[in-house]
Amino acid sequence: MAKFELKLPKMGESVAEATITSWLKEVGETIEADEAVLEIATDKVDSEVPSEVEGVLVEKLFDVDDVVQVGQTIAVIETEGEASASASQPEPAKTETAPETPAVAEVQNTVVAAQESVAPIVSSGDRFYSPLVRNIAKKEGISQSELDAMPGTGKDGRVTKNDILAYIENRGNQATVSSSAVEKSQPTQEKSQPKEKAAPVVASGDDEIIEMTRMGKLIAHHMVESVQTSAHVQSFIEADVTKIWNWRNKVKKEFATREGENLTFTPIFMEAVAKALRDFPMMNISVQGDNIIKKKHINLGMAAALPDGNLIVPVIKDADQLNLVGMTKKVNDLAGRARENKLKPDDIQGGTYTVTNVGTFGSIMGTPIINQPQVGILALGAIRKVPAVVETPEGDFIGIRYRMFMSHSYDHRVVNGALGGQFVKAVKDYLEAWDPNREI
Repeated sequence: MAKFELKLPKMGESVAEATITSWLKEVGETIEADEAVLEIATDKVDSEVPSEVEGVLVEKLFDVDDVVQVGQTIAVIETEGEASASASQPEPAKTETAPETPAVAEVQNTVVAAQESVAPIVSSGDRFYSPLVRNIAKKEGISQSELDAMPGTGKDGRVTKNDILAYIENRGNQATVSSSAVEKSQPTQEKSQPKEKAAPVVASGDDEIIEMTRMGKLIAHHMVESVQTSAHVQSFIEADVTKIWNWRNKVKKEFATREGENLTFTPIFMEAVAKALRDFPMMNISVQGDNIIKKKHINLGMAAALPDGNLIVPVIKDADQLNLVGMTKKVNDLAGRARENKLKPDDIQGGTYTVTNVGTFGSIMGTPIINQPQVGILALGAIRKVPAVVETPEGDFIGIRYRMFMSHSYDHRVVNGALGGQFVKAVKDYLEAWDPNREI
């Protein structure tokens, strides 16, 4: 019999660890190839980990709620056949390196030292610290509170090697920073914390206390972080979508029969946004420190509601390269899998701009919070049938029109009012210039 080590797979850029939320298989149960063994949750998405082989689960190395690093072995599966290579790797490694005992001993001592140094510093909240950063923090006597307060320039604000080394250098340049000074700095930090707890909410006996879900906590953290990071400014504009409304009513049955997909307004709006981003590429950017990263690909995030009331933002990759049929299928696929909690980590990676449809809930406009590290988000209001002035060559008259508001939030650090307004005006122009005779 052979033993196969099931490892936590790579789940996209910036995802380095995951929390085990449930085991779908127990020890002794048979597992089919590609069958899900456990469920995990990251700061990006919930997912399942399938088995690459067929066999019997013989050992679970982690419990529910344990945090596992990408690449770590999480379970052992017994399969038919000879011993697997992964199971037999440790012993040959020792045999081959036996002649170099001093070198091996030194490496082993380094590994042990690194493991011991990691213990005092842990990843807090949804902030992950690499083993290297934790090792440096331990050697330099940096406390957990210091590390948590340290600004990071890495992905999602993570502290990198250069960040912690720069912190150490600056701390060393200060006038003789002693251990007593460090101890004095900690109470100062503790004194600043009560600001958040200055007005505690007291629950009476009749009140119900509901703990936030894991995803709810993450969303709350990301929203606060975005407001603290970006200088939010909004521009509002109203668009006449009467042509689109009438055109969709005319072709939706034919479209559903031919393509097997429901034609909603979302892919139509997404197409207009993608075109506008192509016209104004400086809206398709992100900020990294003092640098602006101009994105080559237009990847549209699409805010979708989950059954539990939370929101998730799957991404339509290269949205400007899709025709309306392709856009419709992609929108329906991502929205459907979001509702069924079947999105993969890659489905929510790499967004460069986000669109959220607040009109779904009846709102006519909103002021959405930017999805970091992007610099803009567009809220689509409800389509309303209203009386409006219609301009014609023969003169103006009052007519019944279908209109909607669009609310554009953008990062005023790098997007000025002119660019923010021109962009949302371009989206409006594309929608109002819709061809009522367009073929599908």
